[in-house]
Amino acid sequence: MKLIKKVFIEGKIQLLTGLHIGGSSTAFDIGGIDSNVIKTSNGIPYIPGSSIKGKMRSLMEMKMSKFTQETGKVDSNNKENSSKEIQNIFGSMAGGNTITRLIVRDSFLDKETLEAMIEKEGEFNQLELEYTEVKWENTIDRLTAKANPRQLERIPAGAKFDFSFVFTMYDENDKSLLKYLFEAMMLLEDDYLGGSGTRGYGRICFKDIKVSEKTAKDYEEIKPEKLLKYEAPTLKELVKLVVNYEDK
Repeated sequence: MKLIKKVFIEGKIQLLTGLHIGGSSTAFDIGGIDSNVIKTSNGIPYIPGSSIKGKMRSLMEMKMSKFTQETGKVDSNNKENSSKEIQNIFGSMAGGNTITRLIVRDSFLDKETLEAMIEKEGEFNQLELEYTEVKWENTIDRLTAKANPRQLERIPAGAKFDFSFVFTMYDENDKSLLKYLFEAMMLLEDDYLGGSGTRGYGRICFKDIKVSEKTAKDYEEIKPEKLLKYEAPTLKELVKLVVNYEDK
């Protein structure tokens, strides 16, 4: 096994509804907020790569693997339960030794969104905080009927993040795995990211996607540029370019 090439999938993640990915429970930067979102050291919210990768893997496991109804998770102790394609893309579970091919970088707010939030322009003109909004949630104790209101911080709809995936190919046959990666991205678009998804949070879409690559030879010759292979405004249009569905 050796490096053949690296495929770079880059573009924008746009929030269609507010996003909440919880940060430290000991954060004291915002008074009155019961649950903060995760932020950089500069106080700017971002989407951890682990959240994106973990959610895509979970969705693919639900589609392709055997998971328990009680937990909604794949039994890591039974290797027969986990799809080979999933392990090749996302890495093996506990006790396995499959090489991970997919790297998912942290996604940060793009320049346009940052400027609009700071200046409170356009769809961000009503933000209570610099980069985020506050959403009131209310739970009712079924036994006492007592209300328990709380405030959740979330990144508002309309925000855009720069995302970057790196897919390493160790064999020419690995190209077929890209189909499953794009499938995971499509599943994520029709599901949710972060918390409170069943209450409408975390709906996203991928936009302005570019697929490029660098071969092992490019690294040997110290070529800094990446060869652009595909470019599309939406994920569905990209899939039409990249994936061959003639065998369906």
